[in-house]
Amino acid sequence: MANDDDGRSAGEAARGRDGDRRARLVDAAVDHVAAHGIADLSLRRLGAAIGVSHRMLIHYFGSKEQLLAEIVRESERRQRDLLTRLRLEPGRSPVDVARLLWRQLTDPATAGQERLFFEINVDALRGGPEAVRVLEGLMTDWLEPLVAAETAGGADPAAARRRARLGLATVRGLLLDLLTTGDRAGVDAAMEEFLRLYYGTE
Repeated sequence: MANDDDGRSAGEAARGRDGDRRARLVDAAVDHVAAHGIADLSLRRLGAAIGVSHRMLIHYFGSKEQLLAEIVRESERRQRDLLTRLRLEPGRSPVDVARLLWRQLTDPATAGQERLFFEINVDALRGGPEAVRVLEGLMTDWLEPLVAAETAGGADPAAARRRARLGLATVRGLLLDLLTTGDRAGVDAAMEEFLRLYYGTE
């Protein structure tokens, strides 16, 4: 069996290159969806936009549904990374972090990502197996760091989990409200009221 310079087999090296290429394609697809939305999104259109053939997308992802699931996973991962970075910035209160994250989530430039998230929800309600797996993973991926933040602030674990789930559900509900009504001022005001109640601020 042939080995490359660092001792990996040729097959392992090829799989590594495939994984890198797949990750780059997901990144490009997320950026495209964020900038252009998901209207009339097909593998052919998306492939042309990011510089690959639709056959190459099928090779790496298997189907349009699986690619869309990966776009949602990566979009949500980026949002969690942003939340982590904001929390680590010195001098920011939890309510300041929440406001900054909300501003990012409701930026019109990223509306396509949020719309895709809710389309995945609809697919899951219809029994789409890939969509169901995505949503199950995202619930855990979001809840655990939110619970950790609550317990770090002194909440007992059971209360922390309830508060984290309430916060996550409220943000998602208001995002859906914004997408369906377009009432930015009304949704922003509702978020401010929620933050006042949640954090006990005036």
